[in-house]
Amino acid sequence: MSALLDKLKETVAYIQSQYSAKPLAGIVLGSGLGNLVKEIVVEKEIPYDKIPHFPVSTVIGHQGKLIFGQLAGKPIVAMAGRFHFYEGYSALDVTFPIRVMRLLGIETLFLSNAAGGMNLDFKVGDLMIITDHISMFQVNPLIGKNEDSLGTRFPDMSEPYSKQMIASAKSIAAGAGIDIKSGVYVGVTGPTFETRAEYKMLHIIGADAVGMSTVQEVIVAQHMNLPVFAISVITDLGIREEENVITHEEVLEAAHAAEPKLTTIFKGLIAGL
Repeated sequence: MSALLDKLKETVAYIQSQYSAKPLAGIVLGSGLGNLVKEIVVEKEIPYDKIPHFPVSTVIGHQGKLIFGQLAGKPIVAMAGRFHFYEGYSALDVTFPIRVMRLLGIETLFLSNAAGGMNLDFKVGDLMIITDHISMFQVNPLIGKNEDSLGTRFPDMSEPYSKQMIASAKSIAAGAGIDIKSGVYVGVTGPTFETRAEYKMLHIIGADAVGMSTVQEVIVAQHMNLPVFAISVITDLGIREEENVITHEEVLEAAHAAEPKLTTIFKGLIAGL
């Protein structure tokens, strides 16, 4: 057995010793989006630093614990805080929790993130359903020897985000009177925000929003045949006329303001599982 499989087995065994129920869905909460946990009927919380082989989130706006419970009447596990390549973690570290949640039994993965908007029709506070992504700027987490027991050597990426759940999310948003966008997300390493020229270049190659997470998680999910639904909260605008500066504090503030809309959509989708 490989080192990765050994670690996964040990981590899953520890978590199951703390909480034995099988979650149906996994949720990863991005920067400033941790308040969704208030909607969860919490049954068990496990701090990351107590879980064998789990990284520890170092970013403001990420709580750093695994939460088990009920959301919209369905058993879920939520990551209150994710891990990023820019924190110094490897691509394997960043995606390790996704593999763990899959092995715990989740059948659907819900991702959220804070992102910079480049589509000229977007404004701060908009929600963008991710329909596709561009991953040329992030290290592929599948580089190296393939773990055949986890997935195929060459995973198909023609539908990285579930079209069925995208359609359902649009219907939920319409019913709730939520104006929702959709588009392509591009993942970069960070931690710097993009230069004005970089924002323009990323928009030219086909991206509507840019962020520092999600892409590697989705690749690993596809490797393990795990359907994904993901939303970006547009927390700043990269292509703009005024000479303003983007700060992490402003990103968190915009994410908090948009969170109720995100919660409505996630709850609606999970209720339908």
